[in-house]
Amino acid sequence: MCQGGHLRWLKDWPSVDAHIKEWKADEDSKTLPLGFILSMEGADSILRPDQVQEWFDAGLRIVGPTHYGVSPYGHGTATEGGFFEQGPALLKEMERVGMILDVTHLSDQCFDEAMDLYHGPMLASHHNNRTLVPNQRQLTDEQTKRLIERGAVIGHALDTWMMIPNWVRGETTTFVPLERICDHIDRVCQIAGNAKHAAIGTDLDGGYGREQSPGDLDTIADLQNIPGYLKKRGYSDADIEGIMHGNWLRFFKDAWTKKK
Repeated sequence: MCQGGHLRWLKDWPSVDAHIKEWKADEDSKTLPLGFILSMEGADSILRPDQVQEWFDAGLRIVGPTHYGVSPYGHGTATEGGFFEQGPALLKEMERVGMILDVTHLSDQCFDEAMDLYHGPMLASHHNNRTLVPNQRQLTDEQTKRLIERGAVIGHALDTWMMIPNWVRGETTTFVPLERICDHIDRVCQIAGNAKHAAIGTDLDGGYGREQSPGDLDTIADLQNIPGYLKKRGYSDADIEGIMHGNWLRFFKDAWTKKK
């Protein structure tokens, strides 16, 4: 798809910056490629920590060590426990080459251990708040504070069971409006005292359909209704721009240009 001009693989800040400028200069174009930064959800394909360099050289830029259950490196969502023997070595090698850590799907113990072991840039690509919707899959307020202190950005997921409490996958049919994601966004902003660490991380990539999505979300274009909801809550235009895309851009610029 890259060779066909449909996608553009972004591997560093100059390429991201140039891509965004091109889109802003021709926002109505239907021919410009979609840009992407390659991330790995669950590090199972990295067979050994010493392969991190090979993956980075191939263009991988973000790794979440675990997914649901147990991975070769540690415990993930719905499990309890920390990293296994090779987990710390994976994190240290990621830090050495400049690979960004995604804390999404880490168990609570792995989250705590990662905070101590990894000192490079980190993000939470698709997470909501555990106080609003109790579940180990979500971030606690304390975890959110620690991520903010590390300069992380937290993307918010539009999976309905993560948006409202007591939603049961495959059973609940309650209409959940897209606006409810603003509850989770606002919680991050209140904890931070600003709007610089909240963002969109939809997780709308084929793992489920409309039966598990906000009822008023038909296509990805409907995300453009979120600014109106945030404006009703008193957010400024600058803060809304940050939440919709600017915070991610600042994060990657900082991650890829600041001297270590």
